[in-house]
Amino acid sequence: MLHLQHSNVRSFAFQSIMFLQLFSIQSPGRRLFALLAAMQIAAIAVAAQNSSPMPSDNPFLVESALPYHLPPFDKIKDEHFVPATEVGMQEQLKEVDVIAANAEKATFDNTVVALERTGRLLDRVQRTFSNLNAADTNPTRQKIETELAPKLSAHHDAVLLNSKLFARIQELYSNREKLGLDPESSYLLERYYKDFVRAGAKLSDSDKEKLKKINAELATLQTKFDQNVLKEKNASSIVVDRREDLAGLSDNQIAAASAAAKDEHKEGKFVLRLQNTTGQPLLGSSQNRALRERIMQASLSRNSKGGPFDTREIIIRTAQLRAERAKLLGYENHAAYQLEDQTAKDVSTVNKLLADLTVPAVANARREAADMQKIVDQEKGGFQIASWDWDFYSEKVRKARYQFDESDVRPYYELNHVLVDGVFFAAGKLYGLTFKERHDLPVYQPDVRVFEVYDADGQPLALFLGDYYARPSKRGGAWMTAYVQQSGLFGTKPVVANHLNIPKPPPGEPTLLTHDEVRTAFHEFGHALHGMFSNVKYPRFSGTSVPRDFVEYPSQVNEMWASWPDVLKNFAKHYKTGESMPQALFDKVVAAEKFNQGYKTTEYLGASLLDQAWHQINPSEVPKDAMAFEVTALGKAGVDFPPVPPRYRSPYFSHAFSAGYSAGYYSYIWSEVLDADSVEWIKEHGGLKRENGDRFRQTLLSRGGSADALSLFKNFVGRDPYIEPLLKRRGLEARLAADDSKSAAEAAKP
Repeated sequence: MLHLQHSNVRSFAFQSIMFLQLFSIQSPGRRLFALLAAMQIAAIAVAAQNSSPMPSDNPFLVESALPYHLPPFDKIKDEHFVPATEVGMQEQLKEVDVIAANAEKATFDNTVVALERTGRLLDRVQRTFSNLNAADTNPTRQKIETELAPKLSAHHDAVLLNSKLFARIQELYSNREKLGLDPESSYLLERYYKDFVRAGAKLSDSDKEKLKKINAELATLQTKFDQNVLKEKNASSIVVDRREDLAGLSDNQIAAASAAAKDEHKEGKFVLRLQNTTGQPLLGSSQNRALRERIMQASLSRNSKGGPFDTREIIIRTAQLRAERAKLLGYENHAAYQLEDQTAKDVSTVNKLLADLTVPAVANARREAADMQKIVDQEKGGFQIASWDWDFYSEKVRKARYQFDESDVRPYYELNHVLVDGVFFAAGKLYGLTFKERHDLPVYQPDVRVFEVYDADGQPLALFLGDYYARPSKRGGAWMTAYVQQSGLFGTKPVVANHLNIPKPPPGEPTLLTHDEVRTAFHEFGHALHGMFSNVKYPRFSGTSVPRDFVEYPSQVNEMWASWPDVLKNFAKHYKTGESMPQALFDKVVAAEKFNQGYKTTEYLGASLLDQAWHQINPSEVPKDAMAFEVTALGKAGVDFPPVPPRYRSPYFSHAFSAGYSAGYYSYIWSEVLDADSVEWIKEHGGLKRENGDRFRQTLLSRGGSADALSLFKNFVGRDPYIEPLLKRRGLEARLAADDSKSAAEAAKP
């Protein structure tokens, strides 16, 4: 029980220091109380040791001895997670009870800092488990997740609804101006107070019990939704019998489909695996329209056609419970509750942003569809452009307009070159970072790569894990996580990871990326930089612990380097010849950046508006038919354009129903306002320069969530944000101006 002993001794020692101080300054009666309290803490520690169900060989018992406290993946087994989590919960509750029961007057150190110190074991095991379960799940881990979800929900409620603990925090918050705290500490107190209030700390005891039940059921529903989406994605693969039906696919794509068939014991056939987005990568190259339709229909119908993985009832129940919880907490709806704690602040602000962008975006998409329809008609296709035709014919338009298509650039986007000579190269130029690959550290899956990151002064900064390939055990999309957070309080350096879902080619073949996949690699590394550059005292503020509608901003800024001339020339080299991408092709890539923006903006807005529709309803308005509600919501919002379905339909919309973005999917476009403005600022100040990187790092990336998010943006650019750069990037500025002129003219009519 080494870690449990260590952790309780740590807690015991921390509290004992306070009690020893009491001996020297308090009355005999107070000293006696302090002595009894110290004895009680010691008894708690001993009881925890004796009651622990965790065997001594559990690797979570002690902090990892590996560099940067990297989890010992080679020693971790699935049977370790549950006992370590349960002991971690017990341990934290005892630590919290000691703080809440402290007879000494509440101080920032003995209450807020003490609370920051709790739950070290639980944090360690849950970070490792949640990250592994997302990146490399299995039936055992899914069962563990299902078992632990309601327990963890109840545990968090036990902390945040502890009335004695909240009373101490409330007392400190009420007197915060007199405490003489430094800015980060003052903000920590403010955030804790808001966290507790938003969690229901001011509710009556009966309402707290209602809230606990809602939270527990929601935790179970969200877990089930996430697992069903992954299972349905894997079960919805398209099986193709004949190679000739794969006309248009590259040799590597066909080989990957053959390998996938072998994995599923379907030798001689071809298996096309789906990604979690509505659109699918192969739609852009397949010449077989019937196959394209099969792929798109399979994608669109996921989790909504009956069977064990159907999520429609989960969605309805989730919406119902979220609406009820919002009312219980005093909010109009779940969106109002969520947005209060974001930089957007309220529902009307988000609704206006989305509505202002919808009309010009859909108009652009319709024009793009008309351009494609011309090609269909010229080829005497005899059909109207449908969702399964968009990618294929947009490539034809791009080729005609810019004299290149995706297949022209892929040979220049080999994964290792993109990573080392692109992503890392840009970070070196901007921030002075260097990278050394480590082959001596354990990983959870053979494809995962580990790099030690060194700062400009040569000092170790962080560990970076790159997990780039898709696999059935991995959830869809791309994301960044932290296994270890930077913290001055604990003296820890960050261990961060990037995850993408790039189809893995057959052995011996190169991994060639699309331009979007290249951009995604830079995007996710922007999140990684946010985590690695964190320089805060309190773990509550570490790295990407910022409002949801701000967290995408720094990562979106990092996308600019994917097409920056000096960076692109350094990594865009032909995988066979090593020759750099020709300047003419590079110019076409840059010129085509605005291409297909009507589609991209509309599919994104469709999902964002769906997210808001589900979360701006009252309990009495929750529908009985999820798909009918979706159709109505899209029509009402003006994005019901069938050739451009939402990026995620409700039944597989993990962001909204399991991944923490409920009422928050608008965040990407909200953050892009800040991103596009910042990119213009960087360009105006010389682009890829250390001075710009150092400024971005010092004023924003290093600060994590330790200050108001928009104030950090203003510290960087020196002013409030402008929306014009975003409109220009998305090709919407002219259309908006025309719409504004039309509205003005109509308003002027008698």
